[in-house]
Amino acid sequence: MTQPLIISGAPEGYDAQLLLREYEKSGSVIHVARDDKRLEAMREALAFFAPDVPVISFPAWDCLPYDRTSPNADVSAARMAVLAGLVAGGPKQFILLTTLNAATQRIPARSVLEGASFIATVGHQVNEEALRAFLVRMGFTQSPTVVEPGDYAVRGGIIDVYPPGQSGPVRLDLFGDVLDGARRFDPATQRTTEKLSVVELAPVSEVILDEPAITRFRQTYRIEFGAAGTDDPLYEAVSAGRKHAGIEHWLAFFHDHLETLFDYVPNAAIALDDQSAAMRDARWASIVDQYENRQEALKQKKRLGTVYKPAHPAGLYLDDDAWTAATSERRVLQLVALPQSTGAGVIDAGGRIGRNFSPERQQESISLFSSLSAHIKAALQERPVIIASYSEGARERLHGLLADEGLVDLALISNAGDIVKGRVHLAVWGLDHGFESPEMVVISEQDVLGDRLIRRAKKKRRADNFLSETQSLSPGDLVVHVDHGVGRFTGLEVVTAAGAAHECLSLEYAEAAKLYLPVENIELLSKFGNDQGLLDKLGGGAWQAKKAKLKERIRQIADRLIRVAAERALRTAPMMEPPSGIWDAFSARFPYQETDDQLSAIGDVLDDLASGQPMDRLICGDVGFGKTEVAMRAAFIAAMSGVQVAIIAPTTLLARQHYKSFAERFRGFPLEVRQLSRFVSAKEASETRDGINRGTVDIVIGTHALLAKSVRFERLGLLIIDEEQHFGVQHKERLKQMRTDVHVLTLTATPIPRTLQLSLSGVRDLSIIGTPPMDRLSIRTYVSEFDPVTIREALLREHYRGGQSFYVVPRISDLPEIEEFLREEVPEVSFIVANGQMAAGQLDDTMNAFYDGKYDVLLATTIVESGIDIPTANTMIVHRSDMFGLSQLYQIRGRVGRSKTRAYAYLTTKPRAKLTPTAEKRLRVLGSLDTLGAGFTLASQDLDIRGAGNLIGEEQSGQMREVGYELYQSMLEEAIANIKSGKAEGLIDDGQWAPQINLGVPVLIPEDFVPDLDVRLGLYRRLSGLQSKVELEGFAAELIDRFGKLPREVNTLMLVVRIKAMCKKAGIAKLDAGPKGATISFHNNKYASPEGLVAFMDEQNGDARVRDNKIVVARQWSSEADKIKGSFALAKALAEKAIAHKKKQKAKA
Repeated sequence: MTQPLIISGAPEGYDAQLLLREYEKSGSVIHVARDDKRLEAMREALAFFAPDVPVISFPAWDCLPYDRTSPNADVSAARMAVLAGLVAGGPKQFILLTTLNAATQRIPARSVLEGASFIATVGHQVNEEALRAFLVRMGFTQSPTVVEPGDYAVRGGIIDVYPPGQSGPVRLDLFGDVLDGARRFDPATQRTTEKLSVVELAPVSEVILDEPAITRFRQTYRIEFGAAGTDDPLYEAVSAGRKHAGIEHWLAFFHDHLETLFDYVPNAAIALDDQSAAMRDARWASIVDQYENRQEALKQKKRLGTVYKPAHPAGLYLDDDAWTAATSERRVLQLVALPQSTGAGVIDAGGRIGRNFSPERQQESISLFSSLSAHIKAALQERPVIIASYSEGARERLHGLLADEGLVDLALISNAGDIVKGRVHLAVWGLDHGFESPEMVVISEQDVLGDRLIRRAKKKRRADNFLSETQSLSPGDLVVHVDHGVGRFTGLEVVTAAGAAHECLSLEYAEAAKLYLPVENIELLSKFGNDQGLLDKLGGGAWQAKKAKLKERIRQIADRLIRVAAERALRTAPMMEPPSGIWDAFSARFPYQETDDQLSAIGDVLDDLASGQPMDRLICGDVGFGKTEVAMRAAFIAAMSGVQVAIIAPTTLLARQHYKSFAERFRGFPLEVRQLSRFVSAKEASETRDGINRGTVDIVIGTHALLAKSVRFERLGLLIIDEEQHFGVQHKERLKQMRTDVHVLTLTATPIPRTLQLSLSGVRDLSIIGTPPMDRLSIRTYVSEFDPVTIREALLREHYRGGQSFYVVPRISDLPEIEEFLREEVPEVSFIVANGQMAAGQLDDTMNAFYDGKYDVLLATTIVESGIDIPTANTMIVHRSDMFGLSQLYQIRGRVGRSKTRAYAYLTTKPRAKLTPTAEKRLRVLGSLDTLGAGFTLASQDLDIRGAGNLIGEEQSGQMREVGYELYQSMLEEAIANIKSGKAEGLIDDGQWAPQINLGVPVLIPEDFVPDLDVRLGLYRRLSGLQSKVELEGFAAELIDRFGKLPREVNTLMLVVRIKAMCKKAGIAKLDAGPKGATISFHNNKYASPEGLVAFMDEQNGDARVRDNKIVVARQWSSEADKIKGSFALAKALAEKAIAHKKKQKAKA
């Protein structure tokens, strides 16, 4: 056995250069990094030093050994894509990056992968049955729409498959048993992006469920655990050929032998990351420990979760002997960051860890940037210097700051090929710490400015598209019909009217009355928002009365809003500009990279402050999206301009958090920051009040204690209000008095639904921060049954990592059960309980105690949703997650993952209980929304009613409850627009009506064309909003692309939608057509242009006459096509006359 060669003096960053040397010398290299973060760093460093060397990454599973969840689909798919590529013979020489966890785990043998791919060529025969069987066997899951790797969908002759790898999903078009066409499409829009001639599919999972594998599993299972009882859901699932969550942990049971990653690359050298031996021992110890925990849980009589029989660790993982055997014949290099004394088998590569400027950062008397420039000038004598920044923006900023220090010859480079001796280079390279090597000196941005929390922006998956599917109506939802009020949606039904099939939404009203609404008029419905509510009576006058009363009230609200805006425009306030030089230094201290939304919000605030009119801006954004940073920059400008700044938060906890972060950021600037709340001693409080009065305190942060009569500001210039909706009425009044001529900035995390934004845009300046900070490591989300071992593991892992955890339950009645569970199963951690029924003071104290780290676990009901930010809390367990709404879950999950450590969220469900389809869908969406920032889309999605109640006044939420959320919004929007355009007097026609069209032709999307109900409803919803021919053509093209050739009924539906748009323009409320002609009724029995109507009657040559306020036009329409064309022509003629009349009126005005 050969001993590894120890290469010392290989700090991070420099180790990549050493790898490249080895690559040039001995061909392919496998580098085993300590963890995924180090792997990513190595990949970036290799891309910087040698962008053209092929680098392949082989990730580890993202779940724990003996977990109940399977690894994430993306991870499994990426692993299988790499293995399939290695078997097929990839590039001749390459560097394979992997992590210790991945390298110490066995994988399926090469022979398995050689037989496990499916190739289909366009124009050749494809056996559809065989393809489906292959997909199931290879671990693909069937779903109505293909959204992530490992999904497949079958719709008639079209099969969509999302194979592993980066390229995206593929759509196979079969004509009989011949592959007619294959094309790649975008999962977000479902539209085609390119055509393909050959499609090759690889497995997505390491477990391949074919007959031999199932038989092998059953045999091994019986040998290991004895006869199988009916109590093990895993055994049941596999016997039935179904994939069970966490099935991969029994990988060895499915294959007759497993190999290691090294077997796939037979003659490559192996490089090991610093400290790998110690990490490998710890990893094996933790695997054995988890195996024993599972064994222990099996023996317990009082079991809370379902059975879990663990497989022996040696089957799947490499212990020390197995590792030695796997690597014995190879050339192995052990990299060590620090230099060691050289000798047999130890060399010194000459790299040293670079200088860290943290001493200079701590001392306020020393200028950080001048010591940096002195260091650079000294280093330049011998070697080139490279400064590595995290992003283009940060590089720009450093460029400016160094130029101020007199370093002008700065080269911006993209990779190491551009390095010139004797110059300073600025590169974008996310290096954690700099290093010095014989060839160069590298300084990282972190060495200079302290911890930066930036990750690359990931490829954005458009969250909206995920969501459009979950927001569709499901049977049982309450909906509001514009004319008839609140009813319950019971499903889609095909109704035969005038001899033709017509798909309708069936709605149930009070006293079991039913209403059928044709699908093309679906826009008359809006979701009611709440799950509970009284159904209105069909045909009763109550709903119309409610609507009329509300209209009046909405008009008053709109009036008031407009008046406030008008008054504001007349006042003046001091102009403030950011101080040059020092402003850049302040901005550079922000440890994240600003997102685009954040930059535009900061820009808006700067413009407002400089405009000379009092600012009144509302900044909305999910918690943790960086609203505080916007406030800090505003406070900095105002305080440097010589006025006082007051920041008011609703709870002592928030006030403390703000104070901490402000004090930290403003250190070293000539500004005094103080806090005022009941957590401050009386002496300190009176000093602060005195300072405010005399003007010596520049920035004060507090709770409503700041609104007390005893607090008098000498020169208040900027008022920042956090979470305004939590203040009471008197506090709001006092705030109004304070804010006559000062700038006001209000922050809120309650997302405003996009539609309400429009209506308020003229009234209050809004900035919306909808993108999250550059992916703070996204939160790993696991959805699984409640399992005591997993939860114990999760809580203890967080405890030993030095962090804290949240445990959230849906109801107060669930608290005692979980308290007992924590006491018995996890006695090592201390916990504290909080719920919304506690007195405010007590709740505050509880939260503060948890914030101070006195307890490990906070067991609470959903009150954790609102605004607490505890950076040390990074594990979240949600009990019975199927009982929460989507935005609730998202908000709760957003409480963790706010620092550099990886956060985990476990959404548990009741063991062996069936979930409702909606709950299942919700959890699936949440599991796949790793991207942050979907919170916004989600919240406005699942908003129910809590969203907008706080923008204008208290009474609003009550009114919203009466008519439902969406309808309320559109009414308010209209009222504001009307007042602005001066049409506010008298009752206005609200524009909320839809023409009814009966042509006696079938109008529906047939079920065999689009089988999934939710997708069908979503399509109807979108269709009802389309108007122009271009939009409809685009929609038709998308349908053909997604579902195949359009059936006749769908074409008819498109035409009916066009006729409907024309009727709306013409003011036609009802159009009935039959073989002998058509009858037309106008909305409110009025037509916009009387003379136009007379002209229309004349043009019909005596075929048109008026009867009972209706127009009857006689025609001979023999076919359906004639009827549709003729109806369209009539509607178009009337629409043109109505539009011409409106234009004339405008011209006169």
